[in-house]
Amino acid sequence: MFQGSMVAMVTPMQTDGAIDDEGLARLVEFHVENHTDAIIAVGTTGESATLDHGEHTRVIARIVELANGRIPVIGGTGANSTSEAINLTAGAREAGVNACLLVTPYYNKPTQEGLYRHFRAIAEAVDIPQILYNVPGRTACDMLPETVARLADIPNIVGIKEATGDLDRIKALVDQCGSEFEIYSGEDWLAMQAIVAGGRGVISVTANVAPAQMHDMCMRALDGDVDGARRIDDSLQPLHKALFLESNPIPAKWAVSQLGLMGPGIRLPLTPLSEKFHDQVRLAMQTASEALAA
Repeated sequence: MFQGSMVAMVTPMQTDGAIDDEGLARLVEFHVENHTDAIIAVGTTGESATLDHGEHTRVIARIVELANGRIPVIGGTGANSTSEAINLTAGAREAGVNACLLVTPYYNKPTQEGLYRHFRAIAEAVDIPQILYNVPGRTACDMLPETVARLADIPNIVGIKEATGDLDRIKALVDQCGSEFEIYSGEDWLAMQAIVAGGRGVISVTANVAPAQMHDMCMRALDGDVDGARRIDDSLQPLHKALFLESNPIPAKWAVSQLGLMGPGIRLPLTPLSEKFHDQVRLAMQTASEALAA
């Protein structure tokens, strides 16, 4: 259903933490103009953990309104409570998203059977395409390929964002889940290799800063132009690394603010990017920009 470079978009905020509606409008236009293939609204990079439920749904609805059908919008609606995830997913569906992205339950460490029942319950409760999201480095919960393969049999569970950083895991998912189930890299630095291995794209932090380059890299990889994709990927590797010098989305929000698309606002407990990293992020942005110009 979706492929290519799908941006896990930052949520612009004022310095007091209020949602910046004008910044949202600029960001949506930026991604439409630069051929981003989909927007993930209010995911991890969108500071979902610091938005209350009302804000969560309002921001998703506003992004859908701003996109106006020009670019798919996927709402981040995962939670570690099944009933909460159902409510968030239903709210995103009402807002008009094209699909939802649901992270594995964090902190409470469910079993594999618990994960299966959690996602099955959401899929049965809300009739909308749903993409699973496995990121054990954040959640302390790793959903194994065998569990994903069981969930892939549910018609409206259509794919997974796999963020273990393990290419063998990507290959196992491609092998076990069937051709109709879409595998997306959750790691920018691995995205090109994941697509070559049978994945359909990436849910990207880097696309916040270099959307045209990420789109071009993904399209080349999907079209079988591995050498062309690798050239772009090589130029982006410093940026992939720089955007994780501190916890995501701290560097990404600073970088987007440097592009003039929004202010530097971020919510506690996250803090602005440490000044000692500014030059490194700025240099990586310049390297990516020069590669696009070339």
